[in-house]
Amino acid sequence: MRILSWNIHKGIGGRDRRYDLGRIIEVVESESPDIVCLQEVDRNVARSNHEDQSRAIPERLGLAESIYQFNHRVKSGGYGNLVASRWGFLEVHQISLRIRRRKNRGAQLVTITTPRGPLLVVNWHLGLLEQERRRQVELLFEHRGFRRRLSTPTIVIGDTNDWRNTFARGPLTRHGLRALTEPSRGFRSFPAARPLLSIDKAFACPRVSVDAVRIPRTPATREASDHLPLVVDFDL
Repeated sequence: MRILSWNIHKGIGGRDRRYDLGRIIEVVESESPDIVCLQEVDRNVARSNHEDQSRAIPERLGLAESIYQFNHRVKSGGYGNLVASRWGFLEVHQISLRIRRRKNRGAQLVTITTPRGPLLVVNWHLGLLEQERRRQVELLFEHRGFRRRLSTPTIVIGDTNDWRNTFARGPLTRHGLRALTEPSRGFRSFPAARPLLSIDKAFACPRVSVDAVRIPRTPATREASDHLPLVVDFDL
């Protein structure tokens, strides 16, 4: 099975600043993922031609199930997180990770009915300050939807903004989730044109068997967004 995570930057190229959702779709299609976790997905915003990316992306990828989490308002629309899958959803929780008056961030907790059994996927986009991120991790672990599913195979994935790479030995690993994107120098994903930072990360519990983890570095991935995507091949 394959999961892909990507901060798509609203479909705006990181280098040419041109909006082209088709580039995002083509990159995702080329990887043939079973589960897609996206961040910064626009809905009804002028910069992205008022397109509803939360509907357009799953439809054009032919993925049967999807759930959108609206996080940050921009005039009449805004952006957020999206999980789409070729398999059905058993249970969904969408939680706010907002800390005080800072920008709203969120996490999606989606239990997916894969052919190998249920899988809990957490798709999130964390804050810019380290103290903020640590509290956001605590909010995830405190949520009943996460605690109840501790016996379920689990993958936590997304844009962590953890540019100092403190998560590799931090609260996630202390709760039994191993870092898949280590050592960090092998998983630099930002900025896409010339990656210097490893901020798009994945973690998994011992019930997930990981075959491969990679950052696709191609001309297409470097142009489509300001982040590079993250791909994990796994089994349960």
